[in-house]
Amino acid sequence: MSLMERKFKNRMIFISRPAGILLLVLYSLQMMATILLIWSYLDQKEIINKQAQKIREMEEKLKILEIIEDYQIGFNEDEITTLTDVIYEESVKFSIDPLLILAVIKTESAFKRYQRSHMGAEGLMQIKPSIGKSIAEKWGIDWPQKKGLWNPDLNVRLGTAYLFELILKFKDVRKAIIAYNLGETVTREYLYLGATPPARYYNRVKKNYLELRRQIEENQNF
Repeated sequence: MSLMERKFKNRMIFISRPAGILLLVLYSLQMMATILLIWSYLDQKEIINKQAQKIREMEEKLKILEIIEDYQIGFNEDEITTLTDVIYEESVKFSIDPLLILAVIKTESAFKRYQRSHMGAEGLMQIKPSIGKSIAEKWGIDWPQKKGLWNPDLNVRLGTAYLFELILKFKDVRKAIIAYNLGETVTREYLYLGATPPARYYNRVKKNYLELRRQIEENQNF
């Protein structure tokens, strides 16, 4: 290699180093900008998803609120709002359609807060004190010593938890609803004997459920 070629090569190396550093810096800046854009996109997407979820939640609560307002007897505005929140929260917690909870309430008490059956079941979802106390202990719910089941919020929490337990035990919503009315032991006796348990209560709940669904659909189309 001639002297001139060596000088030229050395000069090229000298020139290429700053250019390489510059390219590296530019590449790093570009990568940082890309990462920031991705973060920004993900952040915006998360915000949008949260907003969409909040809208869905408000829509569901509005449906529940409208039904309670149409049927309730003896509740003031604040109690209706609180009851709406409780029904929505319990439906999410146990993955139960809120319309099913409302249908059970409509069937059991017609949304009258101080209902009491001849069998001693009390409140909106007609819970017997012995069952209510047992459910409260299982789920870590505070159990008042007196008139606990007259509290509509507590009553709904216990009733929904009880219905959820029955669904898990029978692995069938229809049988669970029948057991909610007849009792778990009686329902199992029917099934053990190969007999069909009475479905009158289930049919009433189903009828109310379908009526409530139609009502919501009509309100949405109005």
